[in-house]
Amino acid sequence: MEELTGVGTGRRVLVVDDTASIRFLIRMNLELAGFEVDEAVDGIDALEILRSAPSLPDAVTIDVMMPRMDGIAATQAIRADPALCDLTVIMVTTQGHPASVQRGWDAGVDEYVVKPFDPDHLVATVAELVRNGRR
Repeated sequence: MEELTGVGTGRRVLVVDDTASIRFLIRMNLELAGFEVDEAVDGIDALEILRSAPSLPDAVTIDVMMPRMDGIAATQAIRADPALCDLTVIMVTTQGHPASVQRGWDAGVDEYVVKPFDPDHLVATVAELVRNGRR
């Protein structure tokens, strides 16, 4: 990775995706950059983790298409919750149609990354948002 090693030292990211292989890919790349990573399988799981955690992660990556609660609804719930509303949220999804991207922005995401993605680009995006704060 280009100068990204250690960028996340002491920083945590919650990775939310219903596909185990995608969670694994994102986790491994973020961990290689020095981030600590927690995982959730859908929006409901993510909200339960966030609301019960002793401290919030520095960022959340979240898919759109998931069972029980999708990423759009979960992002809207995060933005509506005063305890969570300042979290950095990065949507990572196959939903690349302009209308889908707009739904993500309207829900309150800070960045929108379309799958398949370049892992280095995703790590750099997370690192930049964690370092500089929400957009």
